[in-house]
Amino acid sequence: MASAPEKLLLRLEWKVVRRLDGRLQGAHRTAHRGSGIDFTGLRAYGDGDDARHIDWNVTARLDEPHLRVFTEDRELTVWLVLDRSASMLAGRPGRGKHDVLAELALVLARLFGRGGNRVGALLFDTGMLRVVPPGTSRRHALRIGAELERTAATARGGATTDLAEMLDAAGRLARRRALVVVLSDFIGDGDWERSLQRLARRHEVVALRIVDTADDVLPEAGLIVVEDAETGEQLVVDSADPLLRVRFREAVDARDARLAAGMRRAGVPVHRIDTDRDLAEALVEVVARTRDRSP
Repeated sequence: MASAPEKLLLRLEWKVVRRLDGRLQGAHRTAHRGSGIDFTGLRAYGDGDDARHIDWNVTARLDEPHLRVFTEDRELTVWLVLDRSASMLAGRPGRGKHDVLAELALVLARLFGRGGNRVGALLFDTGMLRVVPPGTSRRHALRIGAELERTAATARGGATTDLAEMLDAAGRLARRRALVVVLSDFIGDGDWERSLQRLARRHEVVALRIVDTADDVLPEAGLIVVEDAETGEQLVVDSADPLLRVRFREAVDARDARLAAGMRRAGVPVHRIDTDRDLAEALVEVVARTRDRSP
């Protein structure tokens, strides 16, 4: 009988991976070298060019030296940094933030792995760290899925997510230059901006911010119990109070502004992934935005 990660991956391969296959590789042609080369065309020989790349047949035909031009096949090592903290439990059953994170991790592991890239994963919760070393196969993607299932977030109150610790752990783990994809709601404490800047100086970093309506909208339902998903602290509030609603909106806007400013200062693109969004459409948009940023 197929395991839960295998059933999920089968569904995602039909619904998402096939729609995205081939698009993701073109969006990440990084500065570090791989092992293969692809012929891309010809150009006239110039001073200082390597004569070993002269195409003698074309040179004889055109009576002018021409070079064969190649593009390196730049294989990646990709690290998925996966936030398993309690705040990731938010959302409706079966489509909460932790469900979307699991789907994203499987899709990215499969897509990058199909391109010959090695994909590893760091599963982080404050006080807990699990690592899946880089690999390429479908079986390896399933291993990441199995670890996600094993480390399913639990509502353990008492401490908020230390985002700085999560990013520093990624920096210690990725010793060689790599593509680091951080999947998180970025709800937590710590001087994470400085840690992100250190990480981005050595690696190409992309942030996928997973957001649920519960993060941004206060339901207008009278007296309700509001609980901090990270600490377990509870508070009874009147959700219909206009002043409370204004303050809540201001707090959400301020949080989003701080996050955007920190990412911008670190030079890290951040892409919002809403839990109610079609996953393939969201990733196509990420790829398009990444290409728009490319020089």
